[in-house]
Amino acid sequence: MISKFHVLPKQGMGHATRMMRQLRCFSTPPKYNEGLRRSTGALAALSLGVGVCLGLYISYVPHSSKQVFPLASITPLHELNPPQYGSEEDLKNCIIEIQKIIGDNSVADSEAEIDHHTDNGFNPSKPLPHQKPRYVIYPESTEDVSHIMQIINKYSIPVVPYSGGTALEGHTYSTRPGIVLNTSRMNKILQVNVDDLDAVVQAGVGWQQLNEHLSKQKDMENLMLGCDCGPGAHICGMVSTNASGIGATRYGSMASNVISIKAVLADGTVIKTKQRPRKSSAGYNLTGLLVGSEGTLAVVTEVVVKLQVKPAYEAAAVVQFPSVNDCTRSMASFFKSGLPLNAVELLDSDMMRCINYSDLVTKKFENMPTLFIKIGGLNRIIVEEYIKEVKSISQANHCSSFEFARSAEEAEELFSARKNALYMMLDYGFNEISPDAKMWITDCAVPLSRLASTLEQLNEMMKEYPMQHMVLGHGDANLHYDIFYTPDQYEMCREAVDRMAKLTIANEGTCSGEHGIGAGKRALLETELGEDTISMMRKLKLALDPKRLLNPDKVFKTDPLDENTK
Repeated sequence: MISKFHVLPKQGMGHATRMMRQLRCFSTPPKYNEGLRRSTGALAALSLGVGVCLGLYISYVPHSSKQVFPLASITPLHELNPPQYGSEEDLKNCIIEIQKIIGDNSVADSEAEIDHHTDNGFNPSKPLPHQKPRYVIYPESTEDVSHIMQIINKYSIPVVPYSGGTALEGHTYSTRPGIVLNTSRMNKILQVNVDDLDAVVQAGVGWQQLNEHLSKQKDMENLMLGCDCGPGAHICGMVSTNASGIGATRYGSMASNVISIKAVLADGTVIKTKQRPRKSSAGYNLTGLLVGSEGTLAVVTEVVVKLQVKPAYEAAAVVQFPSVNDCTRSMASFFKSGLPLNAVELLDSDMMRCINYSDLVTKKFENMPTLFIKIGGLNRIIVEEYIKEVKSISQANHCSSFEFARSAEEAEELFSARKNALYMMLDYGFNEISPDAKMWITDCAVPLSRLASTLEQLNEMMKEYPMQHMVLGHGDANLHYDIFYTPDQYEMCREAVDRMAKLTIANEGTCSGEHGIGAGKRALLETELGEDTISMMRKLKLALDPKRLLNPDKVFKTDPLDENTK
């Protein structure tokens, strides 16, 4: 464990401080204290002793290089000692105490439970047998989480926050045999403030659950959460990875849709990052600190999210182009023209081939780069004017076809190809590549002006590998580069993904636009931001979690003995 600040022994600093107080109080002795007045020799000796003690203390502390909180602005990995976690006996005692708080039914350790929290079928990063969690705990409130974390902190047990289980970079998988804290039972919608356009929800509420609830309530039918991530995602996970989705073009990522967070720190302390106003300059932006922190700084338990008003009228269009360059030029022109687009999705020709292969949709398209677009407005007349502008821009960029849905039913049918893209890719992979085909779902992002050239470079690079891939991108230039591979191609695929991320970074981009870092992209994050930036993040981590209990080994290394190169 990292050593603590060095202090003087019991007869050191504390004793010196008491002597100083006595000197300060009696530097001019009271007239009635004749004994003390005659003790000038003793007083001089006492002053000398205090000076020596203070001198030793002041000169000693700064030379400690293994402090819990070193006197530097950053914390390089090599300056840390390895974390010290509790023993097997400590873990058992920890569980016993937790069961007394939340009951036996909220603690599980069956093989089925452990396996469920080890692999969701889409993560290339999985725990090795010795890294699997030993117990899964199901709290139901912030108070439960606080009590649990106090006990976990007492016994120094590593813990991984978990909820929807849809993360794609190993965020919710353990690297140390400890506890998984599953917040899925914390699934209450606590409050909806219609006039304020916000909702207070527990961590385990799913975005689909919230939107369905709103659609069934009087005076709330036209409200929704703007972030529409993958199916099954929960609010806390979306906060932890700063997720976004199809609606990001209009409503931004989760960082733009969170007002305040209630969270539990590693020692059980409960904090609230802000009050409920949309706007606040009160103190540090702790909300922003926790968004994207992937459960390494605190356990998110409640969130105040912004609600968006659904457009009164919405239409969809599908536009096909001869090249990806034509697609991206159109996208840039859409945004520069100020068109209020609710969604713009780019699918390359390989992705369109998957769509046309599948029986999940009846509508078929050419195998060409395609934009799926949603346009909203106050009424049909306004939206149709927007559509005309979209069509004009598309035609100026050589579109080969432009299909516009003139009803909600037509729009649903057109956009269903995009909504079901994941399942159609799996259908294609299992049937046309191999029954044991797997899909590496990775993401990156670049400035929109670099999107076309980056895609060209990525596609040229992928010609070196005997693996099929598909590209699906959001209108904010966030790319999903999905690669099919067989088990024997795992290392080859990992190499390709790493090269893709580095190429993206070289194009002023990021190794992850919305999936996060987790266990799979730690080295890439350092490539992107630099060693000193990572060391600053590590400093923040140790300030809030000095024992390194919360989601250890994620985002960046905190153990100098960690030899994993990813």
